Amino acid sequence: MIDPTLQQALSRVEARFAELDRLLSAPDVARDPKKLRDLSRERSRLSRTVEVSEAYKRLQKTLADDRAAVDSGDVELAELARAELPELEAREVTLAAELKTLLLPRDPDDDKNVIVEIRGGVGGEEAALFAADLYRLYSKYAERKRWKQEVLSVTEAEAGGYKEIIFTLEGDGVYREMKFESGVHRVQRVPATEASGRIHTSAATVAVLPEVEEVDVEIAEKDLRVDVYRAGGPGGQGVNTTDSAVRITHLPTGLVVTCQDERSQIKNRAKALKVLRARLYDLKLQEQQQKQAAARKSQVSTGDRSAKIRTYNFPQSRVTDHRIGFTLHSLPEFMEGGIGELVNALIEADGAERLAELAGG
Repeated sequence: MIDPTLQQALSRVEARFAELDRLLSAPDVARDPKKLRDLSRERSRLSRTVEVSEAYKRLQKTLADDRAAVDSGDVELAELARAELPELEAREVTLAAELKTLLLPRDPDDDKNVIVEIRGGVGGEEAALFAADLYRLYSKYAERKRWKQEVLSVTEAEAGGYKEIIFTLEGDGVYREMKFESGVHRVQRVPATEASGRIHTSAATVAVLPEVEEVDVEIAEKDLRVDVYRAGGPGGQGVNTTDSAVRITHLPTGLVVTCQDERSQIKNRAKALKVLRARLYDLKLQEQQQKQAAARKSQVSTGDRSAKIRTYNFPQSRVTDHRIGFTLHSLPEFMEGGIGELVNALIEADGAERLAELAGG
């Protein structure tokens, strides 16, 4: 049986699901595409919980009937019921556990698209090359998930790779799957430039920011300093001969965002503002996570973006996530976008933490 606290949460979900059905048939919602999309997404999220709840209730009735049959005095009927009970009771435990997971408080950002920022860290040229490898890894994973990708900004390193690359990923549940990638990624391998075959250690940092709407983060024009300048790098004559590059400084926080990939100053400004909004929202998010981590001692998500979260050891074909002690010995496949197993393990570990917290609180 699920406890009364979870039963109350389940009742609220079922009531909200019924309310959503009514709202989605309302004419004013049908005329508002954004509201229709948001309500449809919410209904889709809740549908699995309602489905499992209905299955659990049917099972409870069957169990009650079988237990009554055992006590009925009818020997043949009691024997049939006893034979069924172990399988039904095991199913009850499974469904109750799934309901607990489904009823956990949900991250409101889970369905948002993301802006991913990858930067070469310690290790010079090798760090820039590793940053490019990480971009390729996430790009390959996005292809498997059928997520849409768009590069917002690139700063290439002289010897190859990226000093910095910023890109968006759009699709179902992107932030839910990508949010645990934020942190320092360490690589151990022999660089192509190393003649002696000595293993080097270098690092790149990854920041995964939920993409937010203008209404989510309000930015006052008086808080911005916008500079335009002539773009450099690849992109043809149009990029190099017009003042199309944009640098936006958010004066209250000191955050600086630059964008020069588009030939249009207007487009570069729009992209830079998109990144700025996400970074400002992320600052608030990190503060919340740090407060939660102080209370929860969370292993998975602490809000500390300077923490080393993962090591990629190429000589041993090993990748280890240090937060949950999870190791895979299939690094080549992992680097081709095969990160799904680790992503699921991180989601499960976070869910287990929150379940323990719910049970304890």
